[in-house]
Amino acid sequence: MKTMFVTCMCAVLSVGLQAQNQAGYPITPVPFTATHVSGGFWKQRLDACRDVTIPLAFSKCEESGRYENFVRAQHPCDTFTVGGFSFDDTDVYKTIEGASYLLQTYPDKKLESYIDSVLNIVAKAQEPDGYLYTARTMNPKHPHAWAGSKRWEKVEELSHEFYNLGHMIEGSVAHYQATGKRNFLDIAIRYADCVCKAIGPDEGQLVRVPGHQIAEMALAKLYLVTGDKKYLDEAKFFLDKRGYTSRKDAYSQAHKPVVQQDEAVGHAVRATYMYSGMADVAALTGDTAYVHAIDRIWDNIVGKKLYLTGGIGATAHGEAFGANYELPNATAYCETCAAIGNVYVNHRLFLFHGDAKYYDVLERSLYNGVLSGISLDGGRFFYPNPLESAGGYERKAWFGCACCPSNLCRFLPSVPGYMYATRGDSLYVNLFMEGTSEIQVGKRKISIRQQTAYPFDGNIRLTLQKGSGEFVWKVRVPGWTRGEVVPGGLYRFADGKQTSYSVKVNGEKVEGSIEKGYFSISRRWKKGDVVEVSFDMTPRLVLADEKVEADRGMLAIERGPLVYCAEWCDNQGIDLFCVLLPRKPKLEVMDEKAPGGAQMISAGVQTLSYDAEGKLHASDAVLKLIPYYAWANRGEGKMMVWLPYEAGAVHLGPALGVGTNEFLDK
Repeated sequence: MKTMFVTCMCAVLSVGLQAQNQAGYPITPVPFTATHVSGGFWKQRLDACRDVTIPLAFSKCEESGRYENFVRAQHPCDTFTVGGFSFDDTDVYKTIEGASYLLQTYPDKKLESYIDSVLNIVAKAQEPDGYLYTARTMNPKHPHAWAGSKRWEKVEELSHEFYNLGHMIEGSVAHYQATGKRNFLDIAIRYADCVCKAIGPDEGQLVRVPGHQIAEMALAKLYLVTGDKKYLDEAKFFLDKRGYTSRKDAYSQAHKPVVQQDEAVGHAVRATYMYSGMADVAALTGDTAYVHAIDRIWDNIVGKKLYLTGGIGATAHGEAFGANYELPNATAYCETCAAIGNVYVNHRLFLFHGDAKYYDVLERSLYNGVLSGISLDGGRFFYPNPLESAGGYERKAWFGCACCPSNLCRFLPSVPGYMYATRGDSLYVNLFMEGTSEIQVGKRKISIRQQTAYPFDGNIRLTLQKGSGEFVWKVRVPGWTRGEVVPGGLYRFADGKQTSYSVKVNGEKVEGSIEKGYFSISRRWKKGDVVEVSFDMTPRLVLADEKVEADRGMLAIERGPLVYCAEWCDNQGIDLFCVLLPRKPKLEVMDEKAPGGAQMISAGVQTLSYDAEGKLHASDAVLKLIPYYAWANRGEGKMMVWLPYEAGAVHLGPALGVGTNEFLDK
């Protein structure tokens, strides 16, 4: 079965020094180093990341003592009390990773020098055999309360020693790829060697699996950098032993061996990191049982456990997936890190199967579930991302458990690496953003310029700036323009509208069919050729499956890839919890702009209230909506994604005091 995977390993994993004749994904993504975002929506986000998010994260690492932890680890002390979290080291690694991605878009010698100064501190904290875990090293006799009395003792619980390793490797590979320097990579290799020596199947080794997954995909990545198969073997060992050690709970996806799993359960971030690691190891080893398991789990997620925003994880208890169709709105957890993990999983499944349905889910998560986690200015963050708020909820500049801010630091600058992919003489155009890319398609090197105002506008112009020859352009036609909200039918459009798309080459309309979500154009191309794609961005009404109790009698509104919501500050004088949509709402795209630049959408509604005699009264009003990712940028207040069209779904009771003793006494 390995032959189905034999190809050049995907660029998302590979950087420099690759081993020879490696098996890998059938499809190869074009790496972030080959793409330069030059304008539009994503340029604004990357600028905010460069100017605000990354500097903020570095400053918080300094203020919160994360750098000091590495300094203290150089001089262990028996009397020092180790505080914080056992995974605080990872915030340093993740921020360096994001800064490294940014160096490709914004070369900055000062930033590069700063990173080197931080890595100098990190390197000095490493023990002689490569072990690097400040939560123990600062005070080996009295380490962090989660660390255990000796190495690896609590790694399946809360020590996070392997989790720290995973983020160290991820950061070091990005740094090496962006700068060509080995100073971070060599630190990671030494720690990985320490783990591989201590943990494994051989006599004298311990059998342990990560409590919090990520080391699996990181070790697969390290194998590709070094060509040393022991790292791939270790990643596969971690996966194959899961469910066979003392850890056997669903929270950490250890309730069954990984190849027997068929439902997304437990901590959503741990789960998506594990599924991503399974995909990477499957690509490198040809173990198709991993792929079949992920396919089953993906079907479960998109068919029964996916929020309309692309968020995952219904409950705060365990930051976990809920039961099938358990998708509450006000209490939705939808951790920002989990949405990022959802992107990772869907990207890898696309690389296996070449189906645009995975990018449809990826795009939904990216524009809604991920971007809602960070303010428009790049300086404040959500941990959970609810789909409804009664007010009193706002983004924070940092958290004690800062996994989400630092994860956004590392993820957002990597987004250009998700735009394109290749397979033989085929070029996949997956995401739409302003910029230029240098791409190897088959035996030819080409340069493409993409011009677009997406996601605010559905027009994309692709110009072949360099290169020629016969190859195939495969342009993703998103599911939302083909009448499908998400694969699997958990949500459906409710307005009966027929949206369209068009494709032109050098101004002439091209007819063709869609295969696996892609419109293919095969011809002999020459420099200066232009492909123009236009997607109809008519606002649409969405219904959830009736099994989703929280959304019964409710409608949601989308435009293009963006989910919209109603927020208090655009609707002064309207109690959002007392709004009722008509059965056939009329949606209009307004000239008025939402925060961030998107056009608002308006809808005629009724507002319900009680008059002086206690009779229900309905008044006409116009409701304004903005993209979900842009909410909570103007203060605290009410917000709703799902809006009632059935009177029984209105929040009338809680909003007006119906059912309270005070009301009944009156």
